[in-house]
Amino acid sequence: MKDSPPSPPPDHELEEGIERRRQQRDRWRREGERPLAQNLAMIGALGWLIVLPTLAGIFFGHWLDRREGTGLTFTAAFLVAGVVLGAALAWQRMHSS
Repeated sequence: MKDSPPSPPPDHELEEGIERRRQQRDRWRREGERPLAQNLAMIGALGWLIVLPTLAGIFFGHWLDRREGTGLTFTAAFLVAGVVLGAALAWQRMHSS
C-alpha cells in the first residue's frame, strides 16, 4: 500500500502564512537586523525564563519531600514541571517578538 502525499493546508492557513512572512520581510527591510547586544539580551532572558521555574520547582519539591518524608518524589515531579513551564514561557517569549 502506497502512502498518499500529505494533503495541503487549507487556503486560509496558507494565505496567513504568506502574509505573516511578507510582514516579517517588510519589517526587516525597514528596521534591519537586531543589534548583537539585543540578541544577547534575548538569549539571557530566555535562559532565565527556563532556569527560574526549574529552580523554584526543585526547591518547592525538596521542601515537600522533607516535610512528607517521600525521598525525591516531589523534587523530581516539580523539577519536570519547572522545566516544562520554563520552556513554555521561553517559547512564548520567542514567538511574541
